[in-house]
Amino acid sequence: MQELAAASGLRLNLDIFDYLILALYFVTVLGIGFAARRAIKSSADFFLSGRSMPAWVTGLAFVSANLGALEIIGMAANGAQYGLLTVHYYWVGAVPAMVFLGIVMMPFYYGSKVRSVPEFLRRRFNNSTHLFNAVSFALAQVLIAGVNLYALALILQALLGWPLWLSIVIGAAIVLTYISIGGLSSAIYNEVLQFFVILAGLIPITIIGLVKVGGWHGLTEKVRATKLGDAALHTWSVTGSTHNPLGANWIGIVFGLGFVLSFGYWTTNFAEVQRALSAKDMNAARRTPIIGAFPKIFIPLLTVIPGLIAVVTVKGLGAKNGDLQYNNAIPLLMRDLLPNGVLGVAVTGLLASFMAGMAANVSGFNTVFTYDIWQSYVRKDRSDDYYLRVGRIATIIGVLIGIGTAFIASGYSNIQNYIQALFSLFNAPLFATFIVGMFWKRMSSWAGFYSLVLGFLASLVLYVGYLSDVFKFGSDLEESFWGAGLAFVVAVVVAVIVTMFTKAKDESELRGLVYGLGSSTPSGEVILAEGTTWWRNPVVLGVIAVVIALALYIPIW
Repeated sequence: MQELAAASGLRLNLDIFDYLILALYFVTVLGIGFAARRAIKSSADFFLSGRSMPAWVTGLAFVSANLGALEIIGMAANGAQYGLLTVHYYWVGAVPAMVFLGIVMMPFYYGSKVRSVPEFLRRRFNNSTHLFNAVSFALAQVLIAGVNLYALALILQALLGWPLWLSIVIGAAIVLTYISIGGLSSAIYNEVLQFFVILAGLIPITIIGLVKVGGWHGLTEKVRATKLGDAALHTWSVTGSTHNPLGANWIGIVFGLGFVLSFGYWTTNFAEVQRALSAKDMNAARRTPIIGAFPKIFIPLLTVIPGLIAVVTVKGLGAKNGDLQYNNAIPLLMRDLLPNGVLGVAVTGLLASFMAGMAANVSGFNTVFTYDIWQSYVRKDRSDDYYLRVGRIATIIGVLIGIGTAFIASGYSNIQNYIQALFSLFNAPLFATFIVGMFWKRMSSWAGFYSLVLGFLASLVLYVGYLSDVFKFGSDLEESFWGAGLAFVVAVVVAVIVTMFTKAKDESELRGLVYGLGSSTPSGEVILAEGTTWWRNPVVLGVIAVVIALALYIPIW
């Protein structure tokens, strides 16, 4: 097939029907925000939806919250840059951790009635650990919000021809409006809507793109003729060394991505866990991430495959700057493949994805800022109405900071690389501290603090050394794999050493927080049981999800 010529700009030629679809979507989003406001009577309603949501709602919101720039723009960019090796981020790098969260960790979170992940750390360790995690989480959320906002601005720029700075401000204002009005309930209900809008936007790109390149067989033949080569069409058979498009071997993939980065993100990232904490009961909370795992398995069909289609249809894709960066793979396909009407749906789907991602970051930020920083260390013992007002102000602050960090993200030609670097810095050491402390009652309070801080610093040193060419890696992503692995190992070693020289907490203070201690909620019986029918049992559903994910590797081994 003739390669599609890359035009001088990404301006999309929308007609009146496309704009009507967009207008209808924005009216609906804001309407949901105003409707959700009527149910907000306390700070718990604003930050945790009053713990009243059914599992199917929280499950779809759980996966939709992750369908932001990281997923759509970032994974399509990775599909174009690294080929089918990108599916590791789903089948090894997401599904097992989501299942583990639902089966093992949600009983601790939900059963202990904590309002956030940092609050769990305060109860398990001490105030120093709590404060460090709260501040680092808040920082990470506004940095990641900037990624989603930057990606949203790219689409607005392509759609309307606005300068990037104006697109960033307008995109931020949209998210700010419905989050500050309706809180987490508004975010969750909009995320459910956005999940289906995103699918409606991405499915036509995949189908029309495959038809253009001659189906799956035609696509694979054309990919082999590019600089990616045949290695881009395999997942494991080319990872015996780093001589593959991803520049990583199977050890880094399994340990760095599949274990540390994956479990660190999905099991300790409050922006995701918050959706499960809003569920109506323990069983619904446990099923939330597992329900989300099933659509997560098949999302690569709508992100990785379009990235490959872009490689073989957009001439010159992969430039360091300009319109032909990998980040623009999806917008370029929209411009070149979709007719009017369908184009409006696709643009709406992309806008929905970025808004969902940013809303998750902002709602996580305002909760942690209000509960874990302001209420805990700045203004204690104020009225509930006071903290509700602080939460709304924190929403504004988070969005404003996100506007600034969006310009940081604009400096990366592949925002997925930037995101993974952030995860290796913030999530990897947190997961190590968390998992050791959850299963080892002897781990002391100060061991929690020092393992978290030194794990973070170890990953930071490696990252700065890589940027300074002191350390060499096959790609940015390989560095993030090893950075995450280093952070995890350092955190575990530090936890053991510090525990040897410091006093552990009394067991009475750890009930419900450490596996096997006292409280009936996180006991082994509850973790392995619950759910009278198979489709309500978290363990059965989780096993099915993992088996499907691993089975999908077989044809592309």
